[in-house]
Amino acid sequence: MKKHHHPEETVPADLPVADDASAESPSELDALRAERDQLAMDLEQLRDRFARIQAEFDNARKRESRERADFRDFAVSGAVEKFLPILDNFHLALEHAAPNDPLRNGVELIVKQMEEALRSLGVTTVDTVGTPFDPRFHEALESVPSPDLPDHQIITEVRRGYRIKDRLLRPALVRVASNPTPQN
Repeated sequence: MKKHHHPEETVPADLPVADDASAESPSELDALRAERDQLAMDLEQLRDRFARIQAEFDNARKRESRERADFRDFAVSGAVEKFLPILDNFHLALEHAAPNDPLRNGVELIVKQMEEALRSLGVTTVDTVGTPFDPRFHEALESVPSPDLPDHQIITEVRRGYRIKDRLLRPALVRVASNPTPQN
């Protein structure tokens, strides 16, 4: 299908404009129109290619940012895991210290500072006592017969579990209720 030149179409400045006195031959005009149509198609292809390259660039930038955040979380989790046994020992010291012992106050401050530092790094504790046992976050140390509690409910926490964002750093060690009779 041939395209016809309309007066509202713009003609590039470097192309000669035909007037009534100097009309170009129909074959030259058709060649110019074909060239114009080809240039318009090429321009559209280049625009499409540019849009695709720009989308690829945006995706690469987002992927790099996500990988950088994942690497940071991995590096933080490696360092945090080394400090968790130390924090466990401070918690044990608090359990065995006398309520009015001045040393207890110092240990409580240290524990509070360490827990705040962990929170600032995105580290949270795993919920335990009173929640149902979940093997993704809990490690059962023992099962304790408890007819008054629902089966598989966590009774005590032996060692805290920790997560960094959605990743488990360390499962919580827990004691779980065992109740063979259904609770209604």
